[in-house]
Amino acid sequence: MPTRSQAEATNVSALLRARTAVIWIVTSEEARVEGYLAEAAAAAGYVCRFWDCGQGVTDLAGKPQDGIEGRPLIGGRSIEDTFAAIQQRSLGSYTERGVWVLRDLPPWISGPGSQLTLRPLRNLARSLPGTPKEVAQAIIVLTPSAEVPPELLGHVVVVEWPQPDRDEVAGILDRLVKAYDLNLNGQRDSCIDAAVGLSGSEVQAVYSKSLVQTKTIDPAVVSREKKRVIAKSGVLEWIDPLPGGLANVGGLDGVKTWIAKRACAFTAAARAFGLPALKGILLAGISGCGKSFTPKALAWDWRCPLVRLDFGALKGKFVGESEGRLRKALNTIDSLGPCIVLVDEIEKALAGATQGAADGGVSADALGTFLSWMNDRTSQAFVIATANDISSITSNAPELLRKGRFDEIFFVDTPTVAERTQIVAATLRSFKRQPDSIDLQAIAQRTDTFTGAELASLVPEALFTAFADGERELTTADLLQAAEGVVPLAQTASEKIASLRAWAKTRARAATTADKKVVEAPAQVLDID
Repeated sequence: MPTRSQAEATNVSALLRARTAVIWIVTSEEARVEGYLAEAAAAAGYVCRFWDCGQGVTDLAGKPQDGIEGRPLIGGRSIEDTFAAIQQRSLGSYTERGVWVLRDLPPWISGPGSQLTLRPLRNLARSLPGTPKEVAQAIIVLTPSAEVPPELLGHVVVVEWPQPDRDEVAGILDRLVKAYDLNLNGQRDSCIDAAVGLSGSEVQAVYSKSLVQTKTIDPAVVSREKKRVIAKSGVLEWIDPLPGGLANVGGLDGVKTWIAKRACAFTAAARAFGLPALKGILLAGISGCGKSFTPKALAWDWRCPLVRLDFGALKGKFVGESEGRLRKALNTIDSLGPCIVLVDEIEKALAGATQGAADGGVSADALGTFLSWMNDRTSQAFVIATANDISSITSNAPELLRKGRFDEIFFVDTPTVAERTQIVAATLRSFKRQPDSIDLQAIAQRTDTFTGAELASLVPEALFTAFADGERELTTADLLQAAEGVVPLAQTASEKIASLRAWAKTRARAATTADKKVVEAPAQVLDID
């Protein structure tokens, strides 16, 4: 089966055969993509040349092509000379079909004075499809930006080049293994998995660093470097999972049951059975009740990467930069294989798109791109989005909630009695205190409307009281006294919470079932947003 890059090269070859005049390829990896473009051009019967403002016209190896077999100049360092050469060949000066890959074109066709370059390019885009077949010429623009000048929109085909998939990463690894005669000790698959999600140059770099440090390719070293590379890119945040997984999350049994039934969805057997790929879930509800905690625990259970997609961090100061960063983030996610993507407080992340923010439509474009990706993607990413104010989504962006984007919507309410005992017990253990001497039921009964975060805050507050009173042991009375000083969010925002609950009755599945008989709380249970 061909890799994604090979499939895209086949697509480019078909576009050339179809006499597409200008192909606009979006990628930041010139070296990797140029090899595929040369193959695509050869398959379509074209000679492939490359231009940049530093070297002028060259072949793939960088050899200047300013004169071939005594023929006149093909193209100088200026883009004007290169356009003239393309025009000359399209008129039949030489019986040769040519593809011209332009590396540095965007700066020449944007900004003041750009018309001097844009008009000749537009003329070529109009005339090249009609040239005789034997002298057909085509232009490929190679750039990290997907911003096509409006004058060219009707003349170009935009292709977003994919990140390396698992098979392509395997090819990079195998070449290094052969070159350095390495023995991976049965860890080949782990080495591949550790690098999936990076660009081709980044894969090469992390493998090379492991070679320098360990004299081999160590999956642990590669994974560590991968986290650093993804963090440095600024488009995604790598998050460490919660040790112990969902077993260490109190309550939310409705979510846990749903997830447990679908944990096998990523297996080959599930695909063979015909099970659809999972999309994700939306956790809507009251702040401080464990919504952001769930994906960290699930990442531990599923043994897969957890990344946070922060729409605010994707915004750039230049036109088109935000959209490019979002596309890069989504392409990276698609390349990671099975992974969990956290979109925290999605209603705030997309607020600019739904409330008329004066950002030139950047937020609206981001929302559109994200919705299209959620609906059409075929990757194995499982998206967990959280929302505190679901009303802003239902009012302004209801399309986000329709089936096909998320598999299920859960409403996360304040903890039940059983959950409250678990949360307090877990927090006591996290502060190296055993809950056996504490009346957890009494505390649960006195904290009826508390959120998980408010319950967890009782323990440090009570510990300060006990320490100030002669450094004595913590008591139930200390915790109850701490609870007396808390004004619950359910009280200060009672109208908003009532509205959330009314919405959830008919529009979402309960994340927690009704109160049940309290059983012994699992060890180290946490429930903090």
